[in-house]
Amino acid sequence: MTDEPQQQRRDPREPTIVGSVPGPPGGKGRSDAPGGTSRPRRTGVRRLVPTWRLTCGAFLLFALVLIGGFVTGYLLVDIPPANSAAIAQSNVYLYKDGTQIARDGEVNRQNVQLSQVPVAVQHAVLAAEDRDFYSERAIDPEAMVRGAWNTVTGKGRQSGSTITQQYVKNYYLGQEQTVTRKVKEFFIAIKLDREESKADILTGYLNTSYFGRNAYGIQAAAHAYYGKDVSAIDSAEGAYLASLLNAPSAYDLAAHPENRPRALARWNYTLDGMVKEDWLSAADRATMIFPMPHTGGPATGLSGQRGYIVQAVEDWITGSGILDEKTLARGGYRITTTLERKKQDAFAAAVDQHVTSRRDPARPADRNVRVGGASIDPASGRVVAMYGGIDYTKQYVNNATRRDYQVGSTFKPFVLAAAVENGSMTQDGRRITPNTLYDGSDRREVQGRYGPTGYAPENEDNISYGPLSVRMATDRSVNSVYAQLAQDVGPRRVRETAIALGVPESTPDLTATPSIALGVATASVLDMAEAYATLANHGRHGTYSLVETITKDGVELELPEVPSRQVISREAADTTTSVLMGVVRQGSGMAALSAGRPAAGKTGTAEGDKAAWFAGYTPDLATVVAVMGQDPDTGVQKSLYGALGLSRINGGGAPAGIWGQFTAAALSGSEAEDFDLMLAPGAGEELYPPDELEEPEEGSSGPPETDGRTEDGRPQGQSQSPSNGGADTGGSPTVGGSPTDSGFPSAGGPTNGGPSGGDPTGPFPTTGGPLNGGASQGGTTQGGADPRGRTSDGGSGGDAQGTDGPDGWGVVPRRL
Repeated sequence: MTDEPQQQRRDPREPTIVGSVPGPPGGKGRSDAPGGTSRPRRTGVRRLVPTWRLTCGAFLLFALVLIGGFVTGYLLVDIPPANSAAIAQSNVYLYKDGTQIARDGEVNRQNVQLSQVPVAVQHAVLAAEDRDFYSERAIDPEAMVRGAWNTVTGKGRQSGSTITQQYVKNYYLGQEQTVTRKVKEFFIAIKLDREESKADILTGYLNTSYFGRNAYGIQAAAHAYYGKDVSAIDSAEGAYLASLLNAPSAYDLAAHPENRPRALARWNYTLDGMVKEDWLSAADRATMIFPMPHTGGPATGLSGQRGYIVQAVEDWITGSGILDEKTLARGGYRITTTLERKKQDAFAAAVDQHVTSRRDPARPADRNVRVGGASIDPASGRVVAMYGGIDYTKQYVNNATRRDYQVGSTFKPFVLAAAVENGSMTQDGRRITPNTLYDGSDRREVQGRYGPTGYAPENEDNISYGPLSVRMATDRSVNSVYAQLAQDVGPRRVRETAIALGVPESTPDLTATPSIALGVATASVLDMAEAYATLANHGRHGTYSLVETITKDGVELELPEVPSRQVISREAADTTTSVLMGVVRQGSGMAALSAGRPAAGKTGTAEGDKAAWFAGYTPDLATVVAVMGQDPDTGVQKSLYGALGLSRINGGGAPAGIWGQFTAAALSGSEAEDFDLMLAPGAGEELYPPDELEEPEEGSSGPPETDGRTEDGRPQGQSQSPSNGGADTGGSPTVGGSPTDSGFPSAGGPTNGGPSGGDPTGPFPTTGGPLNGGASQGGTTQGGADPRGRTSDGGSGGDAQGTDGPDGWGVVPRRL
């Protein structure tokens, strides 16, 4: 016998078990193993997680597709012949009526060998654009991903392209931002890197890159910016030329001096990169001074105003994202502008009449005089005329678009608009209207919520005006009043209002401090024209436009549409307009009356009298003119003292004269329109007829104390319409009345010098009659005082606290 157990025979009648054999309770086993257990089913979230087999399979499939696509693309995409960049077409610029303004000329290019380019210049280009050029492959996937990520996250459009890729784009393809172009660029760059040397690729890149000023290639750039052959360019100059590759027009400091900080930052970045790569010693780097480029010599076909127009239109197209700069420079576009030839000629004629014809070569100061101007249709936002300078081939910078001169007091209307828009109050709780009284003393320290701010601006010519209304402070452009007004409104609110009206947020020195009211910001003439056009359009803002249509090969490009929107209330805009009408009628801008139409405007003077401005508008045209001082050799801003044979030039002189003559000519043939204004409560000009005035009680030092309202229920400082002497149909005032042109007296106001008595020191003083004891422009011989307190018949005033004294002012007694 054996010890092994005997195998039992299976009874044929027993059923055969098909499937897994269950194991012991709770046991584990495989379903295909004898005595094993079945695998538990995937349940819940686990069913959504792919198995490792599925994951590996998908990865393998993706890799095969990627490799297959790469191989297919590499085989199908050939290196094409050179594109038309070397034979680029001209762009044609047209007036709105279709007549030609300019053709921007043939492409400026002269190819050179790499041996002709100094090694320092080659290294500067590599430091600026691609420091690993000689060691890297044709493409840099990491840089491409990084560039795409920076573009998506709002850090600016960055391609992440190597120099090889950029050369392929410049020479073989185009600048279009499409997926197809990027794919072709990818494969052509790989092939080119295998078939050409790095030296050949760098040579091609240097000869095809665009440097601005219509200069293609490093040789053309050397002549355009420094007037010499590339072989004579040193390291500092080479670093600047290399910096231009990043943003050619933006970094051209002759055309855009306001971009100097950005250009310097890029220049320093390039030089620092050269030091980091051991291409430049730190000692040499430390001694380098920024090499200011020459103003250049543009093509003679762009002489006169043509070059300024072309430059401004190109900046508008590229700035609006319609075309990038390099694509536009390749040419072939037919660009119809919004400019109207009649108005453009009228602007040039007005400047010639008031400035150019008055310049004398024997006067050194006249060499520094420059003029910029821009005019916008408020309803459409279209720029209808622009004056950039005497001649684009002589003065390269466009004076209409440059942002490096202070706008002066032309900024003050934005402060008033902000006050009305925000319902602002004075420090002592009075609602701010055009009739609110302020202290106009020279060097008066601005008072903040918690006391003095330490800021005490000077008035022009250091004149102290004493108490006067916001309206009169606007007529006379009183700095001390407007600095305090900006503080009361809130400098941040003032800044926001200016931006809403059209002043670019990036404007230099647009800071939220009380000094913002005095126009320390350096907006361009065109920027200010846009903002004033918003006021003329009752507070509706539409971004200005310089282009009607752009076509290429008969196909019209889509232009961006920026619908107008209400940025401040109509009441705020119209109230500001009503005050600015007084500036033209009886204030510092009376020269603008030569337009022969209802007009509103403001004069302005930059610090040091380096620029004089007039910004104004009629209901259908907003125009800004600036006369600037700049040394033609060094580019340094200069005072206008002594220019045009005058001791000084202010906004009410040549700028307002140009404005008036241009506006009259531009609108000739059209019917004059009156302003249709909707004023804020309390914004009407206050005129009190003598028969409504009450003599103060004997010994009284002012009006009886009230709760801030007159007995007829109106707030103090807000009068009824005069009951005895409203304007007659002809517009001449009767006793104490006002003319029909929006309630402004033409040259006086109530007779006999206005009301007497009153205490100006109360918290809610009201205004009555003209300020300073009578009519500001004469009144009558019985007390019409000028700002110094002198009567029109030569008599002197009396007590400063009375109504007849120097700098005196009347207070309206309480009505019965």
